Amino acid sequence: MKKAEEQTIDVSPEELLALVERAEEGKLREGDAQLIAVIVKLIIGLHSELLEKSTSIKRLKKILFGSTSEKTAKVLTDPECEPNAEETTKDEEQTDRGEKEKPKGHGRNGSDKYTGAEKIRVDHAELKSGDPCPVCPNGTLYEFRRNNPVVKLRLIGTAPVQGKAYELQSLRCNLCQEVFTAAMPEGSGDEKYDGSVGSIIAMLKYGSGLPFYRLEKLQENAGVPLPDATQWDIVEKMDRLTYPAADELVRQGAQGTLVYNDDTVMKVLELMKENKEIRKDTKDKSRTGMFTTGIISVVDGRRIALFYTGRNYAGENLGLLLLHRDPDRGPPIQMCDGLSQNIPDGFATMLANCMAHARRNFVDVAEIFPHECRFVLEILRDVYKTDAIAKVQQMSDEQRLLFHQRESRPLMEKLKSWIEELTQEKKVEPNSSMGEAFTYMLKRWEKLTLFLRIPGAPLDNNICEAALKRIILLRKNSLFYRTLHGAHVGDRYMSIIHTCYLNGVNAFVYLNALEEHSRQLSENPQLWMPWNYHEQLDDRANENTA
Repeated sequence: MKKAEEQTIDVSPEELLALVERAEEGKLREGDAQLIAVIVKLIIGLHSELLEKSTSIKRLKKILFGSTSEKTAKVLTDPECEPNAEETTKDEEQTDRGEKEKPKGHGRNGSDKYTGAEKIRVDHAELKSGDPCPVCPNGTLYEFRRNNPVVKLRLIGTAPVQGKAYELQSLRCNLCQEVFTAAMPEGSGDEKYDGSVGSIIAMLKYGSGLPFYRLEKLQENAGVPLPDATQWDIVEKMDRLTYPAADELVRQGAQGTLVYNDDTVMKVLELMKENKEIRKDTKDKSRTGMFTTGIISVVDGRRIALFYTGRNYAGENLGLLLLHRDPDRGPPIQMCDGLSQNIPDGFATMLANCMAHARRNFVDVAEIFPHECRFVLEILRDVYKTDAIAKVQQMSDEQRLLFHQRESRPLMEKLKSWIEELTQEKKVEPNSSMGEAFTYMLKRWEKLTLFLRIPGAPLDNNICEAALKRIILLRKNSLFYRTLHGAHVGDRYMSIIHTCYLNGVNAFVYLNALEEHSRQLSENPQLWMPWNYHEQLDDRANENTA
């Protein structure tokens, strides 16, 4: 609703009561109409201000307590906007009555999901293949279900890092006093800390956000002490062996046809000390912000995750990444939100803006403007449904583009015309929350609708937002990095771990392989990526058996 133009008239309460009496008697005087108009505009303005305050409070509640859901059905709670009873599906009716059938298995994991469990073959204690059947006189037993055996799982709770204490027998001569100590068993290793220790610490710290000091307490309680300083020494040493893999991810990530980028704040104590010196000098205009940038690059259908911590914005880090790009490659599609700091300087990209950010502006005011928001959210819901269908049917980028042009373009054109009509006819106050939501969308319309013109352009930046949750989890638990060096070590581990996650690869097993074959990794890092390192392991296994 449009706010009233500012106009004030000094009037006392007595004069207002007299105006009411004249209105009731039908004896309005000259000037009363102008006074009534001012009062009405004042009420409208106050109502609009109250709506804005209510919206701000709701946003604050979301920041403090989190948002339960942004799904259209949950956001649109206005009674007049609820679906008709006829539109309720049979499944929804069953859900309301609690009769919906539970899925088979009730969410339990099958034995095939336990890929990390040790497999132990158990042969029959009394029978073997080729023996006569103990039940029928003429039958002969043969191996049954060899490739699909009966599996019984037994899960054991242990500390993340376990230990073995080898008690070596010592013998001494009673005459010469020479001491003879038993040798370590073959295959037990020469180092105190196996390579897998660094892998599990990295997974817990940079994959799950568990601080070193918490793991120290856990290990202490389990009877296998592992001080936090020792943990850092282990992962830093392992980083010196595995960094070629992270560098290769950067090189290959720079060749992406589609890149997502965004950043979030991250504290680094070393930089915070610098900030104190910067603030002392009033003439020093150096940047004091600290950020971690997340970049997801899509290369030949594979997704590569990259993280950068420091003072650079997301756009500056993307620019540094694109320095490694093959000059013969054309500009990539870039997906980000509407902030200018996400755009790289000196590099051309086909810029797309995040539809989820534009949609969220309407979600925030849905309770205040239910009818208007319903129109917007339902159109965007249909667009997302079209995109979901394209993914389910595994359409190519060109097929998906044609599908969106046929299904989504009329919806988006209808939405734009409707917003422009309300804006031009001044049916919405430009400075209100609704007006700002309209302005945000219209200002970025071409970038928001790039998916209607360019094959492969995505709808939103959600995949990058999800990647940044790794650093947000680390920030909530560990609060900060101590040094920039420590931050860069964390960035490399996060890049490797999240890239494995995006490609369905076991990151723990992969890190073990990199540590064990670090020499081969440094010679040919492109052969030791998460999606092809198994080929190298298979080749070496064949060489050993030949």
